[in-house]
Amino acid sequence: MVQGTTSDAGKSTLVAGLCRLFVRTGHKVAPFKPQNMALNSAVTIDGGEIGRAQALQAVACRLEPQIDFNPVLLKPSSDTGSQVIVHGKALMKMEAQDYFGKNADGYRVKAMAAVKQSYQRLCDDYEVVFVEGAGSPAEINLREGDIANMGFAEEVDCPVIIIADIDKGGVFAHLVGTLALLSESEQARVKGFVINRFRGDISLLQSGLDWLEDYTKKPVLGVLPYLHDLHLDAEDALIAAPEKSAQTRLKVLVLVLPRISNHTDFDPLRLNPQIDFNYVSLQTQSQSQSQKNDHTAHSCLPPADLIIIPGSKNVRADLDFIREQGWDSELEKHLRYGGKVLGICGGYQMLGHLIDDPDGVEGSIGSTEGLGLLPLVTELTNDKVLLQVEGVLSLLEQQAEVKGYEIHCGRSKPLMKLEQPLTLTRRVNDAQQTEPQRWQSEGMLSADNQIIGSYMHGLFDSSAACQLLLQWAGMQDASSIDVDQIREQQLNRLADVLEQHLDVDALTAIWK
Repeated sequence: MVQGTTSDAGKSTLVAGLCRLFVRTGHKVAPFKPQNMALNSAVTIDGGEIGRAQALQAVACRLEPQIDFNPVLLKPSSDTGSQVIVHGKALMKMEAQDYFGKNADGYRVKAMAAVKQSYQRLCDDYEVVFVEGAGSPAEINLREGDIANMGFAEEVDCPVIIIADIDKGGVFAHLVGTLALLSESEQARVKGFVINRFRGDISLLQSGLDWLEDYTKKPVLGVLPYLHDLHLDAEDALIAAPEKSAQTRLKVLVLVLPRISNHTDFDPLRLNPQIDFNYVSLQTQSQSQSQKNDHTAHSCLPPADLIIIPGSKNVRADLDFIREQGWDSELEKHLRYGGKVLGICGGYQMLGHLIDDPDGVEGSIGSTEGLGLLPLVTELTNDKVLLQVEGVLSLLEQQAEVKGYEIHCGRSKPLMKLEQPLTLTRRVNDAQQTEPQRWQSEGMLSADNQIIGSYMHGLFDSSAACQLLLQWAGMQDASSIDVDQIREQQLNRLADVLEQHLDVDALTAIWK
């Protein structure tokens, strides 16, 4: 089990790299994360929902994602509440006080049972299971009933290594302090440390490594270098686009919503050297205002060819946020000047005339007026759509194959018949096989050809579909990148680095 001194210490990346490293040496490997909290998720081959990081780790193992890789997933819907997903299915909404508090024992017993069921199935089917912890094991206020870190490791008798990020500073304090806050049995369970994101001359670090090993009586299993331009699916963090030449041919903005979800949709655009790609958030707008010393600048969006409204875990609240920033009027201005707008999933719902939540699926019961840019209305429902889909994108009198997935609670209905109402025809693969494969229309293209809405995540992952969408956005002779090929290259690069900088024999001896 890989645990970290902090969030973003490198747990997900290390597990992904270890999975690919040991798969390449002929082992049958699976990833596992008992409990995850993330808004980026993926649809599994068995019709469930897991964290995006575990989907990436599945790719590293050359496996299809499955629910057992992440049996408990928490998707925050507010600052204090989350949707609880167990074995791929949303079961309830729960406030943090109820989930982590003293009254959570009954639920924690059930959650641990689900975790152990999944873990046992993986142990039966695979030779090696690399487990990822969550946050830090030293959060003493969350120790009681823990199923994410040492509580799990103790329950199943799993050895642990701890990773720390030296780039943030204080790496020795992080490691020693984390170890000190563990119980005696948990300390014995820790078999070594990994130091992540080191820059510079390793000889200058050696005296610190020697001290750490002498003080803790634990080995340092490796010091991993800072990997510049490592392009792998992010679990939560928004990663800025790499530096590009001044010759970019298309400007794309993605609106950063408070509950933005599945922003990995845009990696093929973010990494494309021909696209000037930017996330626009309240923070970036405030920085722009400060630089310009203009108190009216906070609501202005930078010039763009394409503005994307992404998915959201709380559509009505994020729609209110858009209005608070003045982005609704900015979108209308953008369209008046001929710009294009794309809404995906929750963003698609926001483009319509109304979002109704009669059962309080995402919060309070009620309705919110949409942006009114597409003729549709949406009703949020308790039963979540979880589908892997493939089909054909029809646009600009051309067609392109497309493959992706859907994760949403809403059902949208058109208010009128458009001359060109459909942008996608999809073939739905029913994981439960309750009905045969079927073709359905999906998505909407505005009559003026300026706005597209779709529930399909992964629109840009398919090279031909991405090219067609870029042409629609105004990029003639558009070229796309193969994000699957990049992912494979980066996983192999990561595995190469681990093989060079980790004591692989000592690591192997731990789990053997």
